[in-house]
Amino acid sequence: MTRPTHRFTTCLWFDGQGEEAARFYTGIFKNGRIGPVALCSKEAAQASGRPEGSVLTVAFELDGQSFLALNGGPVFKFNEAISIVVNCETQEEVDHYWNHLSKGGDAKAQLCGWLKDRFGVSWQIVPTLLPELMSEPDPEKGRKAMAAVLKMKKIDVEALRRAAA
Repeated sequence: MTRPTHRFTTCLWFDGQGEEAARFYTGIFKNGRIGPVALCSKEAAQASGRPEGSVLTVAFELDGQSFLALNGGPVFKFNEAISIVVNCETQEEVDHYWNHLSKGGDAKAQLCGWLKDRFGVSWQIVPTLLPELMSEPDPEKGRKAMAAVLKMKKIDVEALRRAAA
């Protein structure tokens, strides 16, 4: 992975923890991998306030999706206006991503499958069943599914099925 392989890459701005975050994420996703790491040149160090020779960017992929971790300094912070959605086929996948991504983060105050990881990045851990139920020809199933989801933190696939039935 030396050149971007996709048209779009999500850039995540960190205050020095970019490499740690990339390694954390690639350790959670089965098909995660670290790509090129760029170090701060003298000019980049002056612009970012980071030490010359320290890590400036880390390219990484999670299940084929390209990301770039940028150690840009304390100027910008993550917030819930942007989140990364992880579509899960099974409850086991929901549990895996929820349990690992929320470790050291904040899942207590979140609802509807949302959590904030230890770096402040927001994630939505969503079973693929949810959009299926929401687009059912029978609007009552979608309404019941949404009512159930709004009461959940981590989404329970079986409870969602029961609610929509």
